[in-house]
Amino acid sequence: MPYRRPNPRPTTRTASAPGRRGRRAGLCAVLLTGFVTTAFAAGAVGPAAAADTGTGDGTTPATAQSVARVTTAVLDLDHPATKPQVRGKDVPYDTASIVKVDILSALLLQAQDAGRGLTQQERTLTEAMIEHSDNDAANALWREIGLAPGLKAVNKRLGLTSTVGGTGGLWGLTRTTASDQIGLLRAVFAADGTTSATKPALTTASRTYIRTLMTRIATDQSWGVSAASDSAWALKNGWLQRSTTGLWDVNSVGQVTSGTHHYLVAVLSDGNTSMASGIKTVESAARTAVTSARATG
Repeated sequence: MPYRRPNPRPTTRTASAPGRRGRRAGLCAVLLTGFVTTAFAAGAVGPAAAADTGTGDGTTPATAQSVARVTTAVLDLDHPATKPQVRGKDVPYDTASIVKVDILSALLLQAQDAGRGLTQQERTLTEAMIEHSDNDAANALWREIGLAPGLKAVNKRLGLTSTVGGTGGLWGLTRTTASDQIGLLRAVFAADGTTSATKPALTTASRTYIRTLMTRIATDQSWGVSAASDSAWALKNGWLQRSTTGLWDVNSVGQVTSGTHHYLVAVLSDGNTSMASGIKTVESAARTAVTSARATG
């Protein structure tokens, strides 16, 4: 049966400015990538790979002009043989912090291969990384899994074909598609852990651990695909302001329950003029996509 865990928090949130912890996590994302701006300039890296140097408080420079785009993908877990419904162009976006689910999956799969469970320190880091979007924890675990090469090796086993890890320590600039995110979610939330391309990679215990953390997201970060749920949900969000444009990447992925069905939902967006407007875009797109999936299911 699909994973369900009743969530005591509200299933919808307004697209207001993030709370203290949300602002701190956003600022950490800024600081994480901001220190490499000089290195990017020296390497003549193009705008698509530019580091984030904004304030992380939801504001943008006055000159920023929105070229917002959004892509959604939805899969009905109660009809897993069907293909995901994709709305918008299924092209790569920056992950920002949604990659933390992938990092955790990689850590767990590597631990499985070694025949061990997570250490207490690893559990402390993974809980902070998922529940509070802690970037220091993500930095440590990104190094532990072997940076982008480690992520690539695991994603091959999970059936992801369009996700490319960020260079060096820049895990937030990993690129992914909505369809690949559905593949990752399916490896976590499908009853048998299978994707359309692979046999089960994560054990039942590993999948349950990821699901549980995704239901414990800090209240001020529980916006996103949860807007499409009328009861239980599990999610991870990501947000990042780009230095070259002042515009925001805002993403949300997870499982929601709507009616009697369980849906995997991935919403990726960029070009938002503020974090708040990006949240509004993501939540509206999630509701539309799930409503459409219900109508055709």
